[in-house]
Amino acid sequence: MLFGIGYDIHRLAKDRNLVLGGVEFDYPLGLLGHSDADVVIHALCDALLGAAALGDIGEHFPDTDAAWKGAAGKTLLSRVVKLLKERRCRVNNVDVVILAEKPRIGAKKLEMKKNIAEWLGIDMNRVNIKATTMEGVDAVGRGEAIAAQAIASLCEDV
Repeated sequence: MLFGIGYDIHRLAKDRNLVLGGVEFDYPLGLLGHSDADVVIHALCDALLGAAALGDIGEHFPDTDAAWKGAAGKTLLSRVVKLLKERRCRVNNVDVVILAEKPRIGAKKLEMKKNIAEWLGIDMNRVNIKATTMEGVDAVGRGEAIAAQAIASLCEDV
């Protein structure tokens, strides 16, 4: 069994769509980034890449490469899944925690789980999404940013 962890954080900004786990939220602010800035998928990509010892998201999808400008998290994750298959790894399970003061995440967790399970090719029971606030502490707590942490376990097909 292989394990990896991932973390991502992006500032909230006007004139951006808020996308988390591939789900668009009706919220007046979105996350600022080169791609869609989906911190859930970015943290998950880093966890998966780390578990397979394949580097990190910045190496595979650099913000200096125009090809990734505005890219959807689904696109990034599908590329990571392809890399895992080439490495002869399959996803066992993933766990993600979203750190945000607003918006409320609960009503969209199931939709995020469905997306992630489908994109990873695993059962929904192997995907966990949870959310917490930062109780007013740091940039997330002040409502300036949203972050996510992820852990993933992989099995090697030998």
